[in-house]
Amino acid sequence: MLEKVRVLFTIPELRTKILLTIGLLAVFRVGSQIPLPMIDQLKLQEMFASQGNEGVAGLLQQVSVFSASALSQITIFGLGIMPYISASIIFQLLGTVWKPLEELQKEGETGRKKINEYTRYATVALCVIQSYFYLASMTAVGEGGDSIVNQAFWASSEPGNIDKSLYWGWAIVAVAIMTCGTVFLMWLGEQIDEFGIGNGISLLIMAGILAAMPGALLDLLYNTKPELTNFTRGEFGIETIVVLAILFVAVITGVVFIMQGQRKIPMQSAKHVRGRRVYGGTRQFLPLRINQAGVMPIIFASSLLLFPQFIFQALAGWTESATLANLADIFARGQSFLYIACYIALIYFFCYFWTAITFNPKDVSENLKNFGSFIPGYRPGRRTEEYLEKVMVRITYVGAGFLALVAIIPTLVSAELGVSPQVASFYGGTGLLIAVSVAFDLVQKIDSHLVMRNYKGLIEG
Repeated sequence: MLEKVRVLFTIPELRTKILLTIGLLAVFRVGSQIPLPMIDQLKLQEMFASQGNEGVAGLLQQVSVFSASALSQITIFGLGIMPYISASIIFQLLGTVWKPLEELQKEGETGRKKINEYTRYATVALCVIQSYFYLASMTAVGEGGDSIVNQAFWASSEPGNIDKSLYWGWAIVAVAIMTCGTVFLMWLGEQIDEFGIGNGISLLIMAGILAAMPGALLDLLYNTKPELTNFTRGEFGIETIVVLAILFVAVITGVVFIMQGQRKIPMQSAKHVRGRRVYGGTRQFLPLRINQAGVMPIIFASSLLLFPQFIFQALAGWTESATLANLADIFARGQSFLYIACYIALIYFFCYFWTAITFNPKDVSENLKNFGSFIPGYRPGRRTEEYLEKVMVRITYVGAGFLALVAIIPTLVSAELGVSPQVASFYGGTGLLIAVSVAFDLVQKIDSHLVMRNYKGLIEG
């Protein structure tokens, strides 16, 4: 392995790309630690410590996982690339229902550039909206003028009476800073795409996920005792560490196996006779990914399940109903049977929904027909389309089951072994899937450079 790493840095072009990528990721991590002006970080930490993993703190923790953001710290990169991801998803969904955008997608490179331009404009608009509402909710002034905004900022006002001009001046500056921070991250991702190695946006997300790993590891080691325990919550013994280590290896192995899993459809190309030569007639395979939807179903499902908690809390406050209060508590903890059942059902729904958007059997059938290829035993056209749709429905069922299992593992680990949600998040869920998929994509990009220079790939023997 050390020899392969040495080879990476002996190729000048590849070395430059790797070092540039590492440098840009370092810029991202440095910026994630620079707080917005006038924010009292001590009060901010106290607020999150008091809420634990519930309420706004739980919401921000889940959103931060897949957006490379620092929502719990209110930094210049506080929004991360969440607005850009939201804008990209919006345009991808619109491309399936809005005819002009669908035609633009079919124009190739020109259409893609135009859609990217629209996505950037939408990102700026979303940044302004999201940063304003985020800051308005996080910096709300409580009783006695208490706020996470530095009290010196309100020096010209009496406690509880805010100088509106000062507040709006600060709000405009803060929104502008957070918007510029997200736009800068978007630019960083594009620079990595063009001059670095790997997908820039994905690498930023993975860097944000892996940055939390040292803190989770220190938290686990700090509460570990060199003796056998009874799985006491908050204290871990040798047997707990062994179980966690074995489970981590097993989960990573399963994720890699399913993420790389494919259903290969045999495909035959038609023969063409030109003069005395026969062309075509080769046998190939059409690979269909088992997990065609990627991590999007988990993102959508976990996001939607955040709303019942706030809805039930609001209704319980208005009606003073104990039943509604219990339902709010069930969805806040996220460890009840009802929550897990809803979670799994939503994952299955969004797996089929997202697969239907990203994979069109009719288009694939038409492309095979145009290139003179066919699936043995099925006529080109409608029969091929029906066959592909039937196969995709079946393998999506397996992929959805895998995603559901990975999604609930952190909840089970936290509930049964008593580890903190921060540690349990590395045993499944969105973060693990993103990290594994981005790591494989990065390895494939590096391997392409090595193979061009007659070197063995990183994962070859």
